[in-house]
Amino acid sequence: MSKEYLFTSESVSEGHPDKVADQVSDAI
Repeated sequence: MSKEYLFTSESVSEGHPDKVADQVSDAI
């Protein structure tokens, strides 16, 4: 869980929250 959270935080910082959401949804 923390791994995904860190990855999401990094991506959001880069400015790609939508892309991350898609990847997370795909992973689940």
